[in-house]
Amino acid sequence: MTARTIPADFVRRSLDLSARRGVDLSAALSAAGLTTASLADPLARLTPTQVTAFTQAVWQITGDELFGLGPAPVPRGTFRLVCLALIHTADLSAALERMADILRALPSLPPLHIGPGVHGGTRMTIDIRPASAAPTTGDGQASVEAVRVVTDFLLILLHRFAAWLVGKRVRLLAVELPYPAPLPQLAENYDHIFGVPVTFDSDIPAIEFDNSVMRAPIIQTEETLAEYLRESPTLLMSERDYDSTASAQVRRVLEHGMKGRTSTAEDIAEMLSISVPHLRRLLRQDGTSLNQLREEVLRDAAVAGLRRGESVEDLSARLGFSEPSAFRRAFKRWTGSTPSSYR
Repeated sequence: MTARTIPADFVRRSLDLSARRGVDLSAALSAAGLTTASLADPLARLTPTQVTAFTQAVWQITGDELFGLGPAPVPRGTFRLVCLALIHTADLSAALERMADILRALPSLPPLHIGPGVHGGTRMTIDIRPASAAPTTGDGQASVEAVRVVTDFLLILLHRFAAWLVGKRVRLLAVELPYPAPLPQLAENYDHIFGVPVTFDSDIPAIEFDNSVMRAPIIQTEETLAEYLRESPTLLMSERDYDSTASAQVRRVLEHGMKGRTSTAEDIAEMLSISVPHLRRLLRQDGTSLNQLREEVLRDAAVAGLRRGESVEDLSARLGFSEPSAFRRAFKRWTGSTPSSYR
């Protein structure tokens, strides 16, 4: 299957923030085979390999696992020590509780708070605010931007490392980000990254796990951890979850594939290196079809766009409908409500 790509926004923001602090990351850019010109387009995308090479180089340059953007430097090797403590717990719930305990003893990392979620799951908040990020910049906007980069990195890390610990999908019920929504196309990227519509402009970064996974046993060992860390952050950048069913793979193609939602059965079968009849047979076994998955992806994108205030006209054009009335009919079919009443 074609490797999933990653919004270039993370790299561009890291470069801008480091430049404001007098840190030259040109060597990291070169290590990833990138140029500032290649990052100029806000919708540009990078491969996991490029982002991994950039991140590893930044770690070497700054000696800081939070890229020099946190309230204090996080020495190299800190994440490894935290991981060694987590993989010897019984289940995901115990691992997260231990993580919260450890972070309280590490002043260079923002504390993690765990409690009941508003959607019936387990909610985790990270206490990071503009006043505590990148304090040496002397630039209030840079501080806000640092919160954005650090928040994105930590919440993605928390979600995907949890999935790696238990070797299975960790379904999310909610993600809350404490900054304004970006362009609609970029906001949609966050929905794909986390697998759930994201809420922006929250008071504090938060992520809510479905309770069904909290008792999943930890399956990783010190040996598998060593392998994970050698490749870090490749899996962090390329794996949202560990659901390898045909329907999950097709959904990811429709979300982020080369032709996105317009991918044909032939396109998707080629990406998955299987025949079209075999693809349809696998989807039937999963109780779904290509058309059903395409409709679900469109529905989720439409709901998220309306929640973030996009107009019907803009959503209709962005999602590939011939006219707004066609979008309205489809939305009524998906949800039982018109876009205006749903909003």
